Amino acid sequence: MSIAHETRESTVVTIGETPLRPEDVVAVARHGARVEVAPESLSRVATTRALVEGLADDPEPHYGISTGFGALATTFIAPDRRMQLQASLIRSHAAGVGPEVEREVVRALMLLRLQTLATGHTGVRPVVVQTYAAMLNAGITPIVREYGSLGCSGDLAPLSHVALAAMGEGEVRTAEGDLVPAAEALAAAGPTRPEAPGDAPAAPGGGVGTVPPLVLREKEGLALINGTDGMLGMLLLAIDDLSMLLDTADVAAGMSVEAQLGTDAVFAADLQALRPQLGQAASAANLRAVLADSPIVASHRDPSVCTRVQDAYSLRCSPQVHGAARDTVEHARLIASRELAAAVDNPVITDDGRVQSNGNFHGAPVAYVLDFLAIAVADVASISERRTDRALDPARSNGLPPFLAHEVGVDSGLMIAQYAAAGIVSELKRLAVPASVDSIPSSAMQEDHVSMGWAAARKLRRALDGLTRVLAIEVLTAARALDLRAPLQPGPATAAVRGLVRAAGVDGPGTDRFLSPEMEAVAALVASGAVANAGLAHARA
Repeated sequence: MSIAHETRESTVVTIGETPLRPEDVVAVARHGARVEVAPESLSRVATTRALVEGLADDPEPHYGISTGFGALATTFIAPDRRMQLQASLIRSHAAGVGPEVEREVVRALMLLRLQTLATGHTGVRPVVVQTYAAMLNAGITPIVREYGSLGCSGDLAPLSHVALAAMGEGEVRTAEGDLVPAAEALAAAGPTRPEAPGDAPAAPGGGVGTVPPLVLREKEGLALINGTDGMLGMLLLAIDDLSMLLDTADVAAGMSVEAQLGTDAVFAADLQALRPQLGQAASAANLRAVLADSPIVASHRDPSVCTRVQDAYSLRCSPQVHGAARDTVEHARLIASRELAAAVDNPVITDDGRVQSNGNFHGAPVAYVLDFLAIAVADVASISERRTDRALDPARSNGLPPFLAHEVGVDSGLMIAQYAAAGIVSELKRLAVPASVDSIPSSAMQEDHVSMGWAAARKLRRALDGLTRVLAIEVLTAARALDLRAPLQPGPATAAVRGLVRAAGVDGPGTDRFLSPEMEAVAALVASGAVANAGLAHARA
């Protein structure tokens, strides 16, 4: 399931003036914002390119300019073979296999690589920068495959598939989603970049809107693929998604607390202040807002009516668990913001003009936080499933019918909806096993410790999809449970969410019916951000 929870008007994102912001990456990757390259950035790129061309004429070998790559770094390459060297690098490294990677992920990694190219620290020509910008603006999305990156020396295979398309080779998706040869898409693209000396001529019949395929020169092949852009792009998209899903988790928890006759007293601000965790305070504030003015909560506030001493952990400790996940997201956001200010390549052109090998392409900083988020996602889903299960168990639901069934024994109600949630949570626990603790050496032991950050990012995306569905099942369950509390009425916030669910074609209590479409409908509401927005609308006003 694709999570697209907020619609933004198309904007223009400028590359090269300042580091990209997380929202810029989301706007380009997910919402199709256009990109422009700042003129001063192109001037900076041209200046450092002149340094590379000077070194290319030097009889002394310079890595990536006049040598081979990786384990072949000591092999000197004659000038007349260097263009072939760059093309061969891209063709051989475009070795991804498996299903296509999502369009938004490919656009994110293209944008992030473009940003690094525009810093002037990579030594490429301005025409390389302009080509990547033109491809993004034309909606050309290279086919990138699921497997191939070890998260060290950059996301080599994914970025190579992009570079291959810029060379006019391989396959791409057009803005309309059609699968076509890259050369055909470049020929039809527009607006264009100017044709540059050394580039292949525009494809025949391409007309004014063509983007001439790149013919790579010294250093450019390495510059296009030595980055952690794929894993960083997926991290930024995950942060955007998870920020919304944690709001949704607060809304779902509030509905469960209300429907199960739980208390809101434990969410009081002064109690939260005794443990000054920022995420916990934010989640507790959301729960207070969701439960505000609830007749159901008010109905059992009197101690003579409600004799329970305290609620179960899955209700009472929701802000502690959701809040810890929020704090983990904020840590991930900090790491991502530092990465957005980075120029990751090897070798790099330093500010004082040196061409210097380095290890900044190692994905460990990004890989760790991707794994941290997968752990948080699994735990938030786990506590959600426990709240759902309590609502279906007459021994723990405080007066609700077994499985919220219409005719107990004849109807099964939402029994199997909880099975689905439990199955997803079990998978999320497996997906929470860190990828970043693994390493398999490659390139004849030159790359003998790798981050597996790409794998961490891929499993996090699957985990987010699972969390979306687990929260949807809780919302579906809580909405039915609130109906069963009639004639008592829910509060304004939870009533708004219940109304949203009913408007999506999900009926209230009744005899058993085909449940899967209803679960999918609520999952779509969660993924769109509608549940979070409806539940917290008055709190945000």
